[in-house]
Amino acid sequence: MGAKLRYAMVCSSNQNRSMEAHALLKRHGFDVSSYGTGAHVKLPGPSLREPNVYDFGTPYKSMHDELRRKDPDLYKRNGILPMLKRNLGVKNAPQRWQDNAADGCFDVVVTFEEKVFNIVIEDLSNRKQVLIRSVLIINLEVKDNHEEAATGGKLTLELCQEQTGLEL
Repeated sequence: MGAKLRYAMVCSSNQNRSMEAHALLKRHGFDVSSYGTGAHVKLPGPSLREPNVYDFGTPYKSMHDELRRKDPDLYKRNGILPMLKRNLGVKNAPQRWQDNAADGCFDVVVTFEEKVFNIVIEDLSNRKQVLIRSVLIINLEVKDNHEEAATGGKLTLELCQEQTGLEL
């Protein structure tokens, strides 16, 4: 096999699904990055009408510290504080897919919902083509909750492990 493949994991906010897969693939030695496609990063708040909204680039540590000050019991119970702690062990802050051109090319992009898949396809087709290069884009429908993200991360790892033996 030739050069090591580069992987991108993409969900809406670069918090749960993409970061679960990113953390798992990174632990297994993959060259992996992760992104979100939303306008902002949204995390559950005290109610559905009161989400916590951040700009992409806001450090995971800042989010963690703010939510821990607001209501540590709520955000520990709903899994947000442990998720943010995992995230800050992987990278500094959530990144937006549409702003990633400087990160270079990816061989495989895995998205975790159809809407995100469509945004990635549209974005890639609108980018200025410097190189003509193939990219494999795969969508796995994964609900945005901690249990499904863990399952989706394991399935993504298995898929990428199987795929590493194939030539693209």
